[in-house]
Amino acid sequence: MFLVILSAILLVTGVICVFKMNTLSEPKQKEDENLDEYEARVQLFKREQERSILPVFLQKNGKYVAVSTCFFFSFFLAASTSFKYINAGTVGHLEKIYGTDTLTNGRIIAVDGEKGYQARILRPGLNVEAFLRVIYEITVLPEVTIPSGHYGLLTTKDGGALPEGKIMASPWTDEKFQNMLNAETFIREGGQKGLQTSILKPGTYPLNLFLYEVTIGNGSSEMTCNQTSTDGCKVETNEKGGLFDTRQTIIPDGRVGVVNSKVQTSQSKDCAAKTTKVTDENGKAIQGALSVPLVDIGCRGIWREPLKPGGYFLNKEAYDVKLVDTRVKAWQYKGGFHKRMIDLTLQADGSLTQVERKESMDYDPKIHADRAIFVKVEGWEIPQEVRAVVQVAPENAPIVVASVGGLNEIEDRILTPAIRSITRNVVGGTITFDDKDGKSITRATRVMDLIENRAILESNIEELVKIEGKKAGVDIKEVRFGEPAIPPELLVARQREQLSTQMVAAFKEERKAQDERVKTEAAKATADQQSTLVTQQIANSRASLKKLELKDLGEGEKLRLQEIAQGEEVRANVLGKDRVLTLNITTQILDALAKNPEMVSLIGKLVPDTLVIGSEGGLDGPAAILKGALGKSVDLPKVPTVK
Repeated sequence: MFLVILSAILLVTGVICVFKMNTLSEPKQKEDENLDEYEARVQLFKREQERSILPVFLQKNGKYVAVSTCFFFSFFLAASTSFKYINAGTVGHLEKIYGTDTLTNGRIIAVDGEKGYQARILRPGLNVEAFLRVIYEITVLPEVTIPSGHYGLLTTKDGGALPEGKIMASPWTDEKFQNMLNAETFIREGGQKGLQTSILKPGTYPLNLFLYEVTIGNGSSEMTCNQTSTDGCKVETNEKGGLFDTRQTIIPDGRVGVVNSKVQTSQSKDCAAKTTKVTDENGKAIQGALSVPLVDIGCRGIWREPLKPGGYFLNKEAYDVKLVDTRVKAWQYKGGFHKRMIDLTLQADGSLTQVERKESMDYDPKIHADRAIFVKVEGWEIPQEVRAVVQVAPENAPIVVASVGGLNEIEDRILTPAIRSITRNVVGGTITFDDKDGKSITRATRVMDLIENRAILESNIEELVKIEGKKAGVDIKEVRFGEPAIPPELLVARQREQLSTQMVAAFKEERKAQDERVKTEAAKATADQQSTLVTQQIANSRASLKKLELKDLGEGEKLRLQEIAQGEEVRANVLGKDRVLTLNITTQILDALAKNPEMVSLIGKLVPDTLVIGSEGGLDGPAAILKGALGKSVDLPKVPTVK
């Protein structure tokens, strides 16, 4: 601006100089002019010269000043229109105003200098080019910034036509991607017009918005950057949705993503769809299993390999990603009926009363796969609740999606009807089990088998349901029964028996508790008399030891007496019984005298003067006594000597 103003001042000065150059130069005498007229004109010139606003230098050198002014004016005019400074974060877009060549064939972006929107752009900084601001109209637009977690959806306004049958432009290879963001390269290398398969990942891009239009959105709001974004990218909101969603595709843990591609990005692969079937553990196709056409990654159609958990920048206009839950899930068949029950009450007098009541078993489609299954057994229709634990293997997810659309569709269209049918057929048919003796028995299923033999029924149903699940690409982990709604009339007798059994058991437990309480009280009393009991126990122990001691002494005395008796018997056999008796008496008397010396004075009274020892049956004793009385000797026969 400064240069423009300065150029204008110099231009005005030059014009004035040129205009005044003739009028302020000293006049010359004309041929037909007399001297007086000439002098008068000279005086007038001098007076006007004195009144002139121009310096004397300019008056004398006006011609040179005029030439210099024109030169500097041209220089400053060219310089002031030959540069443009572009601020950081913005891009200069060029529209050529003057030129001879024009665009043809519906093109709107010029790459060879034609009039109109130019493919080249002005980068941030000082851009110098001759008469840049004269030839071109410059529009400054912001750089495009893609926030984290989003991608930019690209649409181009110029380029080649889309091939027949395609809805989006062919993708750019990774090697060419950066170059294709250059508008001139895009046009020259055959970039296609319209919605692009390639996307902008998070980052900042200096794009030519005359060619590219970038959209960033989350479904309810979107931001569009194009040639009208002089004040920034335009933001549009719609709470009802329907706008572009360019958020990153997230595959959570426990799920896989099945991709249905609308475009073919690989040019080197054979993209013919191949029929794929569910296989068993050995890789063999299961008879009657689902079979669907699948394609390789990069081809158009449903990809054979699913996306694993993680984040992916996928153009949602080109790829539909279906999430399939590969976690273990439980399908519940529950509710949808009224359950009848009979309550038994034990009265104070020991009698039982029964009262019937009903309970509504609700079905919630948000959490239940379906209602309870009604099975017919022995003429009774019994609601049976069932729980099936299922899981989809990741490798089978594309088959599930391609065949029916997803796990919910597998549940509703294939497995739920199969589970209901199999359950009714198994429960309403026959059952085989072993009796107490181990003998196999097969008979028609009874109502009480739903309680007594439920494990057998569950196993039979599970085996059949697993076969149907494998055909559909779903692994059935287990099938379990809930509580059957058996008519209460069939359960009253059993309930009475159970109640009676419980009463007996309660009585036994109470009696046992009383016994334990008595034992506890006795133990407490024993603890209170512990010191007395210990003393008594010690006395009893001593008495027992004394008893044993006396017993041992008695036994010893007995043995001693037996030995003495045996010795006396031998001595009696040798000496005779009378002599043995006399010796014994004498021994005892001598022992008594040894223990009681005072008895010596009584010897004369207690012992006869004459000791008579006679033979057995003889008169030695009486003769000795008689001799003592008469004082005379009495001759006795001689006693034989004992050897």
